[in-house]
This record gives sequence, structure tokens and C-alpha cells, in this order.
Amino acid sequence: MTTLAATLADLGDALAEDVSHAVAGDGMRAVDDAEVLSTLAVAARLRQLAEAVIVEAVAALIDRDDMTPRPDRTTTRHGCRSTDELVQRATRVSSLTASEIVLAAKAVRRSVAPSTGELLPAEFPGMRDALISGHTGLDGLVAVAGAFRGALIGREQLLAADEELSAACSGEGVESGGPVSADEARAMAQVWATYLDQDGAEPAEHRSMRRRGFTVGRRGDDGLVPVRGGLLPEVAAQLELGLDSILNPRVDGAPAPGPCFAENVDSADSSNPSDAAADTRTAAQKRHDALAVLLSAAAASGQLPTLGGAAPTLVVHVREEDLATDRGSAHLPGRDQPISITAARHIACTGAVQRAVLSASGRVVSLGTIDRIFTHHQRRAITLRDGGCLIPGCDVPPQWCEIHHVHEHSRGGPTHTDNGVLLCWFHHRTIDTGGWQIRMIDGIPHVRGPSWWDAQARWRPATKSPTVRRERIAMRR
Repeated sequence: MTTLAATLADLGDALAEDVSHAVAGDGMRAVDDAEVLSTLAVAARLRQLAEAVIVEAVAALIDRDDMTPRPDRTTTRHGCRSTDELVQRATRVSSLTASEIVLAAKAVRRSVAPSTGELLPAEFPGMRDALISGHTGLDGLVAVAGAFRGALIGREQLLAADEELSAACSGEGVESGGPVSADEARAMAQVWATYLDQDGAEPAEHRSMRRRGFTVGRRGDDGLVPVRGGLLPEVAAQLELGLDSILNPRVDGAPAPGPCFAENVDSADSSNPSDAAADTRTAAQKRHDALAVLLSAAAASGQLPTLGGAAPTLVVHVREEDLATDRGSAHLPGRDQPISITAARHIACTGAVQRAVLSASGRVVSLGTIDRIFTHHQRRAITLRDGGCLIPGCDVPPQWCEIHHVHEHSRGGPTHTDNGVLLCWFHHRTIDTGGWQIRMIDGIPHVRGPSWWDAQARWRPATKSPTVRRERIAMRR
């Protein structure tokens, strides 16, 4: 009889050969973007399935140790103080990852009832199925299970949340927006936990208030002054916003807020935006784009000194015919080199258009202004509805986002909440070329992604607002 370990060993050997060809042999360089993205997706699923085996193995160890006296436990016999240490030694992962594996194993293990020997259901049976099927991995499972730690929730309520969260991980949820990432699963789980445990946050609030503090130590021999303490969540959030406004740190792999001035790639089919690749900007390019956001935010703050009696405003000159036909070029005052119509259109989408009519000789005949800027009240309402950049997987918060006219203003689209959606500057700048499409249905934004993200190309309702998500949960319940 072939054991699971032997089967996995054979699979590992076969995979090692392919890895040697693709990585050591630079085989990945010879394939196109679609093949690279497909390989990435398949490899991620293999990783998740491998994590399912790891989690189940650790669950078996936990279950056995629970029914065994301490001297005879697996951890004790292998010289480890805890299951976390045993997992770390066996897998060579970090201590943090080892603790996450143990947390995941406890969330999905099927323990045996001591009195009857009956196999009991897992705490999160839906997430267990999602793990086994490869629809989620360790990080997704930990994100969901961690959100409910310490929450006072009945079993029936927890199962209802588990059912919907596991469905979201597989892309088959009630409000399916495609398979969600671990961060999105965490956000959804936190909404469920808050909704089901109405009083859960209050005791934690009292504990946080008692333990809050910030201490500045004495200067050490190394010339540094140590600091330590704990901040309330709202204080930490305000501090992070202040730091982000200057440094804007981003996690590697996540799109930094800002435009992406991407060049056209010869291998990309410009007639099929769905074939566009994911964000491939370098770190230097992301810093440039983040700087563009900071400059725009500073100019719009109203706190900068005026120039010529008005706030510093970026002005773009373009012929009306060129803007309407997407042909020609635009200019910045005082700059000889032109800019693209795409850049002009992007600036016009978030600003105001002032129409100046000149005679054949160049004389200014008339001057008018067409107001197309969303008001502060409209922006607050759109923020409540959208919660951030609508593009799935983009975690840019609403305060960094611009409001995009879904139906372009230049083509008759109104400046109305039913025609405006939140997009970060990066996705706003590339909305016509990045493969993502947006439309409004009864005032609700719907998103359709590129083929590498969703092969079925379905329109999906989109929101990242915890308030809206919680209200929809309440309506269904």
C-alpha cells in the first residue's frame, strides 16, 4: 500500500525536475505573460494543497497529544516543549508561521469525542473544505479563524459565517466578486465577527484603555534612545497616516497608490485589454508614482501658499477636438514638450474643464467654466458605498483615491454618485488599458476583470465598505 508520504515524495521529485527547468534553466523567460500568470496561479494552488496536508498532519498530532499523558506525547518524545516548536523543527519555517499552522490546525481539525469515540465536526467545516479543495491556503484560513478568536458567538452563528466566508474564498459567495485574497477574507471575517458579537469590542476597549502607554527611555551607550509602548487603534491609525503621507511604505507585491505611466509593450495586444499583465513596476517607479500622489494631495489640501492669487493648480492645454477624438497631444504651460492625450484625459476626469474659444487669429473670444468636480458631500457618499479602490486585490484606502466618471463626462456622463466610483491613481490612470472594466447597475458598481484574473469574465458587484458589507449581512439574516 502506497502511503501519502511516499506519494508526496514522488510528486516532489517530479516537481523538482520541472522547477529545475523553469527556474535553474531560465525556462520561464521563454514563455509569454499569459503562461507566466497561469503558472503562478497553478503553483499557488499546489502550495495551498501542500499547506492543507501540513495543517491536517499537525491537527493529527494535536489530537493525539490531547489524548496522551504528557510524558508519552509526540512533542515530549521528540524533545520539544510545544507543538509550535515541533512544527518549526519539522518544517523549518519561522516561529510565527509555525504558530499560524497550529492555529489553523485547531480551527479545522476533527477531534474524537473521549466518551463515544465519535469523530466531531471541525470548528470551521466550510473553511476546512475550502482548504482541502485548494481554494484557500494557510494565510486565508488563519485570517478567518483569527478574526473570531475571543468572540462570544454561538455555534449556529459561527457556522453561518463559516459557510459564507468559505464560499467567498472559492468565488461562489452571495456577493461573489471572485475568489478573495487572504486580506479580503480577513476584512470580511472581521465584519462578520463584529456583527455577530455586538458586545465583543467593548471589553477589549476597556483592556486597551488600561494598557495604553508610550515610554521614552534613557539614552544608551550606542547613542540611541529606546521607545516602547502600545497605542490605541485609532491613535496608531492616525500615526500611520502621518507616516504614509511622507514615506508611503508599501508591502512588496502590493500596488502603491499612484499612477502607473506604463509603456506599451509590443507583445501585448492593445485591442484586448483583458490580456494586460499585473503590476510590473519597479520599486523606483512606485516611488515616483507615490510622489505624484503626495504632490496632488498637497495641492488639493488648501494649506499651500497661493500662486497668483489662486491655489497651485496643474493646468493642461489641449484642443477640444483632440480630447474628443483621443488624437494629437496636450501641453503644460511653460513646457515645450507635449504630453499624451491619456494624461490630459486623466487630469480632466478629476478636475474642471475651462473652455476658451479663440478666433482664427488667436484672439480670446469667450471664456467659460464647466463644473465637473464631485462635491465633498458626493465624495463622502461614494466613500461609504465603495470603501476604497474598487479593483479587487487593491488595498488603497479611500482617502488616497480619486473619483472616476464611469461614463465619461466629455461624452455626456453626469457628475453624480451613480456615475462616480473610487479608484486609486494607478488604476484610474490605466483603467482603459489595464484590463479592468467598470459599469453601474442601479447605482451599484460592478467590476469585470482581465482574463488572467477571471477566465469567465463575469460582471461582479464591488464594494470594500465594511458598513455596506455588514448591512448586507444583516439583511440576509
